[in-house]
Amino acid sequence: MTHGDEPIGRRVVKALVHDARIENVLAVGEGSAPRAFDRFIAETPGRFAYGRLDLAKHRSCVDFFHSRRFRDARIDTLVHVPRHAARVAGPPVVSGLPVRTAEARLVLQHALEAASIRNLVALGSAFVYRLTPGNSNRLSEASELNLDPAIPGEVRSWIDCDMIFHGEAGGGRLRVALLRVPTVVTSGGYVYWNPSLAGPPGPRPRPIGFDPMCALICDKDVAKAVQAAVHSNGSGSFNVAGYESVPLSVLGSWTGRPGVPVPGPALQLVSTAARWLGQESLRSALDGAELRYGFTLDTRRAERELGFHPHYHVGLARAGDGRLRLETSPA
Repeated sequence: MTHGDEPIGRRVVKALVHDARIENVLAVGEGSAPRAFDRFIAETPGRFAYGRLDLAKHRSCVDFFHSRRFRDARIDTLVHVPRHAARVAGPPVVSGLPVRTAEARLVLQHALEAASIRNLVALGSAFVYRLTPGNSNRLSEASELNLDPAIPGEVRSWIDCDMIFHGEAGGGRLRVALLRVPTVVTSGGYVYWNPSLAGPPGPRPRPIGFDPMCALICDKDVAKAVQAAVHSNGSGSFNVAGYESVPLSVLGSWTGRPGVPVPGPALQLVSTAARWLGQESLRSALDGAELRYGFTLDTRRAERELGFHPHYHVGLARAGDGRLRLETSPA
């Protein structure tokens, strides 16, 4: 599996390593092996290994997927976790493509070329859907994707990855399961893959009069959804989500990113200037439908075909300094 050294990746690695139905796990990442992996190696000798790999570089991928180490591991299922940790974020663009998109293309290419791989499970984003005004968007896998050419680059890269994997689903010998997840909450109250809350803590501008609902999922449930997809025969796209949905303003204040209401025309003016200056990260934070319109996910297909149900709640707990922060707990 990919990006096993990052927070969500580590959680998925733990679930797969402790799954008795899986013979062995080979994880890769850009950084050094996390200390937690020492315990996995000690507890499950011969079942887990870790290697360093830059997934955005073609030569690096060729060397890995054609290596003796990969052949000896007899990998039949590839799990792709997109990068998300700031410390290994690297350059935003590789060969003219966002790094996330470049990695998705190479992962699919080598999964198709590797004779041993029969299954690909990839994590995608629920922010790929087109959002209509209001908080009543109840999105199923059949809902329309946001193909507006003017959407911010952060969301566009998720849509590109989605189309890369979805286009291969059911197309040949490779079974592809794409899990579309909303905002992911990890231990300690960190949030990932929400375009409105990307980057370091600090105030975030948001349009006056809008406070969209944000669907949530715990990283432990993401790992369980990956497990379910690995052991199923289902292919195509699957919405997976947890029990909770909260307003963006509340989620922002809980994670140290409080919203600052700003008139919509002012935001659009700054967004236009950011686009002309090539500042896509700034534009993504200022001008996206997710800043105005909320959504929840219809997860019945994942429940029916993958057998996935959330096992954790996302709530508030007091940290050691007495402050309230996001925390996860068993349902």
